[in-house]
Amino acid sequence: MIERIETGERSSKIVKYNGVAYLTGQVAEGDTIQDQVRTCLEKVDALLIKAGSSREKMLRVTVWLADMKDFAGLNEVWNDWVPTGHAPARACVESKLARAELKVEFAVDAAYE
Repeated sequence: MIERIETGERSSKIVKYNGVAYLTGQVAEGDTIQDQVRTCLEKVDALLIKAGSSREKMLRVTVWLADMKDFAGLNEVWNDWVPTGHAPARACVESKLARAELKVEFAVDAAYE
């Protein structure tokens, strides 16, 4: 059975199916890439909890950067956030994001119990 959590007109914050929670993309405003990454990951944490999951259960993360020059700043925050020994599969690409002030977006898939 498919479970949708916080469903709106265009998307659901979480879709759960067959042991996997698919989180909607997370963006945040902030002056620096580090500020935006920290805020995005705080939002991811909240959604993981709501889905009955955790950082340790992440399967795959897709990261979109507005500018690849921010890759080091992304990893500066990311490396401290991901639990040791529980790094998910990750893809990171450069992409034009929905608004000019956005520097990063995260989409996370995680197992749940």
